[in-house]
Amino acid sequence: MAFLRFERMIYPVWRRQVPAMIKPFMDTAFGKFFPVYADKRPPRDASEMARFLVDWDLIVDSDLVSLRDAISQVEMSIDVVASDGEPRLHDGSPLRMPAQWEQTERVLVSWGRMYPTLWNMHAEMIEAISHVATTEILAPSELWARAIAVYLASRGKAHMDNVCFLVLRTDDIWIRDYGPMIGISETGERVAVNATYDVLPQYPQADDDGMGRRWAAHHDLAVQPLHLHTEGGNLWSDGAGTLLMSSQILYSNRYYTRDRMLDYLHGIFDFQKAIITPRLTLEETGHVDLLVKLARADTVLVSKAESPSTAEVMRKAKRLFERETNAQGVPYRVLELPTPSLYLNWIMYTIRRAYTNSLTVNGRVLVPVFDIPEDDIALRTYETALPDYEIVPIASRVGINGGGAVHCMTREVPMV
Repeated sequence: MAFLRFERMIYPVWRRQVPAMIKPFMDTAFGKFFPVYADKRPPRDASEMARFLVDWDLIVDSDLVSLRDAISQVEMSIDVVASDGEPRLHDGSPLRMPAQWEQTERVLVSWGRMYPTLWNMHAEMIEAISHVATTEILAPSELWARAIAVYLASRGKAHMDNVCFLVLRTDDIWIRDYGPMIGISETGERVAVNATYDVLPQYPQADDDGMGRRWAAHHDLAVQPLHLHTEGGNLWSDGAGTLLMSSQILYSNRYYTRDRMLDYLHGIFDFQKAIITPRLTLEETGHVDLLVKLARADTVLVSKAESPSTAEVMRKAKRLFERETNAQGVPYRVLELPTPSLYLNWIMYTIRRAYTNSLTVNGRVLVPVFDIPEDDIALRTYETALPDYEIVPIASRVGINGGGAVHCMTREVPMV
């Protein structure tokens, strides 16, 4: 496969903060690949939305009138989040972060409406999740929610009784990073941990940064502020006292030493041991979920040292877990996943594909695949590591061009 590629980008590049004289050119150029017009002037009624779905080849086997009627007649649960809602504040006591393999009530997804080529990936995730948990899809308006519902119904694979919609505007799709990290208080109450999200200052991110608070207020959950610049993709727990993160958290918060950082985190989370992995080179996010998959309390999947640019980091990560134990003193079983070679997209975006970027939900593991030979090896490794789970491949070749995959595009809410 070519090192230099020109594939669809999964970022709202047309929103970049650029000089006014360049902005019209960007809008025109990117409008050939993305529905930029629908970002600036979204469809106003069912007829315009039907035209959008047809123009972008999202639904190809329906006429406009039938599609308009289907959008108008959708009978789905569509809640609207109040724009001025303020959540309760948590009392500040440390929270237990559940493991991802614990029972999940729902999974949140912020639908990538501006990326028609991404709709298939989102649909595959919803279809896999909806048969074992509720899926809550975020959309910026009720009309968008109706269109997504019609799209999912047209595929006929989702368990639609387990699909609900929330009208809650976000700027982008990476809900793992800006969405609420749900902890459990000493009294058994769910609490939304809300960090500062401002990782890409060249894009507007105010709606992403505020999403967790608005979501918590709507669901009547208390909020625990996390006064760090970090993202949910860089915090992982086994639910039994072990907290995983990469050293990116120190890069993003340079006014903290390692000891001061851990002292602060101990005030937020109830954990006895922190394991901090090295961050990947030539990779923008630095998140631990692009390097490590915590499969069980005693099992870790790590990316293999196969790519020259990251081989040393991968070896360090593997050695770290080979000599480490979890908070309960149990040694880790370490299995390696293949590491596809990186490539450069549009000359400026370094793209790393990671099979660790998967989601565990109620007996299933949704694993990203990229239409390459390494996919089969990765799926077999998951089957070996988790023989009592159903391993579900999710086509992620488009989504990875934004720098993430299944784990980055989902945010689980544990059962209580």
